[in-house]
Amino acid sequence: MLDPKLKTLLKVSETGNFSRAAEELSLSQPAVSKHIRALEAELGIHIFEYANKEMRLTQEGEIAVKYALRLQAIFNNMQSELQNAKQQIRQLTIGITHTSETNVMASVLARYAVTHSRVTVKVVTGPADELYVKLSNYELDMAIVEGRVTLPRFRTLMLDTDCLMLVVPPGHPLAGRSSVTVNELKKEKLILRSPNSTTRSFFISTLESNGLHIDEFNVILEIDNIATIKDLIRRKFGVSVLARSTCMDELKKGKIALLPIENMSMIREINLVYLEDFDHPEVLRDIVSCYKEVRELGMDST
Repeated sequence: MLDPKLKTLLKVSETGNFSRAAEELSLSQPAVSKHIRALEAELGIHIFEYANKEMRLTQEGEIAVKYALRLQAIFNNMQSELQNAKQQIRQLTIGITHTSETNVMASVLARYAVTHSRVTVKVVTGPADELYVKLSNYELDMAIVEGRVTLPRFRTLMLDTDCLMLVVPPGHPLAGRSSVTVNELKKEKLILRSPNSTTRSFFISTLESNGLHIDEFNVILEIDNIATIKDLIRRKFGVSVLARSTCMDELKKGKIALLPIENMSMIREINLVYLEDFDHPEVLRDIVSCYKEVRELGMDST
């Protein structure tokens, strides 16, 4: 069972208020204060401080909260797995990026869930950096992300490769071209993913490796929703640089056109990421198998 003092710490951190935390925990305010003082004494730190009459975590307090969240997630996972073992089922929590959300990955996870009737799959979507934090805290069993991952404690299985390409509407002057130059791209109105997306980061790093800067381009709009970006492209508000895998349905239907940007190779890996102590290799193997099956079905339909 998670130490009550840690539960109190997490609730005070969440609410930012001792009185509110006491109310939500069904404790008295003195009891909440006693828990925090006891935890500070046990750890030899100050957890909270006041600045401009506002309570905030100290640097040591932030570390304590980070590990308390991790312990809570581990305890919850233990309860869930024990309950699942009794019922002979297992729940998997899998994180995917917004790019993965709009390519074949949703179909892959659906296929896995259908073919493993005793497994419940919960999908969490977010930027890669958020997924890494959740994975480190054991809030996720695994994550599917774009690009290489070299973080400590993480292991990876490469599912595939993908590439970034220029996306334009069918009637665009560049639509019939085999490629576009950087100078031509500078003249276009660009609708890009938000700065915290791996797609945007990869595009910018590729520009910089070619001695270019994003400020040299006419970025008119930043949106994180890929479906919205593709819709705006179809309505001729601008063009974008997106992962090829996210555009295949629209490409097949002739709603958009894709072309590479000259001298800019933007190929990247799609990786299944998990912690080194993940002990269900059969799950990894089966998800990789489902991915291959879905990809083959998609290729047969082209």
